[in-house]
Amino acid sequence: MLKNGLENLLGGSFPEFEGKRLGLLSNQASTDRRLIHARVLLQEKYGAHLTCLFSPQHGFFCEKQDNMIESDHDTDRLTGLPLFSLYGESRRPSKAMFDHLDILLIDLVDVGTRVYTFLYTMAYCLEAAAEFGKKVVVLDRPNPLGGVAVEGNILEPDCASFVGLYPLPMRHGLTFGELALWVNGEFGLGADLQVIPMQGWQRTMLFRDTGFPWVFPSPNMPTPETALVYPGQVIWEGTNISEGRGTTLPFELVGAPFWEHGPILKVLTQDELPGCFFRPLVFEPTSGKWAGQACVGFQLHVTDAGTFMPYRSSLALLQAVLWFCPEGFQYKQPPYEYEYERLPMDLILGSQKVRMELEAGRPIGEMEGDWEEGLQAFKESRRRYFLYS
Repeated sequence: MLKNGLENLLGGSFPEFEGKRLGLLSNQASTDRRLIHARVLLQEKYGAHLTCLFSPQHGFFCEKQDNMIESDHDTDRLTGLPLFSLYGESRRPSKAMFDHLDILLIDLVDVGTRVYTFLYTMAYCLEAAAEFGKKVVVLDRPNPLGGVAVEGNILEPDCASFVGLYPLPMRHGLTFGELALWVNGEFGLGADLQVIPMQGWQRTMLFRDTGFPWVFPSPNMPTPETALVYPGQVIWEGTNISEGRGTTLPFELVGAPFWEHGPILKVLTQDELPGCFFRPLVFEPTSGKWAGQACVGFQLHVTDAGTFMPYRSSLALLQAVLWFCPEGFQYKQPPYEYEYERLPMDLILGSQKVRMELEAGRPIGEMEGDWEEGLQAFKESRRRYFLYS
């Protein structure tokens, strides 16, 4: 049976924690197998030594929608502990926040995708820990996409932002603990870092293979199936196309009132898009883009998760839309995740060149060939930080 890092901490002996003040970076998805929250379990184990809480983007209870919707500092009603928002007036923890603790525990559900901001909140905490002389302990959890496949272009330095601070591909195949080790080691952050690993997780496991209950880590990540398509479907955030927010199937649905099924499908059938099926439909979002309007689009069904390539599939759909529905298509304009000048699509793709090649109609297979050298270098670097075979 799989045990996550939280459960291994609770069931193990860690004398180095004795007498230390502990902070916890988490949100509502940070539970054990019984769905009991980490802050409750840690307060039971460590009592008054658990001194403060931190939350990432979307708020502690994942109540905040979309990007640049901030959370305020608060007091947790259940534990009485101060709750510091790391997605509010600042994305970086301050010295005053870290004065409450000796060790910061990080227990977050990640979704295996470069643009998911929890990684960068963790990185800022590692930087702060190094600066303020604190220790960071990451309680590891499964990557819901598994730990084998990687996909996409490597982020280019001129596209660095809060949705991409490091040269990662869109799908990186690392657990959150491995990501922490990779960032700290490859980029010399210098934090005193420890990872409490999982027990029983294997790199070939998708989330449904773990037997662990899914708790949504952000408001538009309701199921593990959402996480499977997210590394590709997230690109629509950089456009005026609905990515399914305001429906019960965010990121699985995509469309706009000016789309046409026929021309788009004609092009998609010419691409090699294994493990998925774009099913034509019409949907009407209740909020967000095109709220209250009928959107012609698709539900992206994953038919074989082992061969499915989410980034390639969504890029192919985007390229078809650029060619056959150009009259209504628009890129989202800044701001996006606190970037006020650069095009959001470039930040999401991690490359202005990729966007321009898609617009020019360059075959995606050729583009992937250009990415291979960078992907191979990344694969070699990530192996040095594997915790699981």
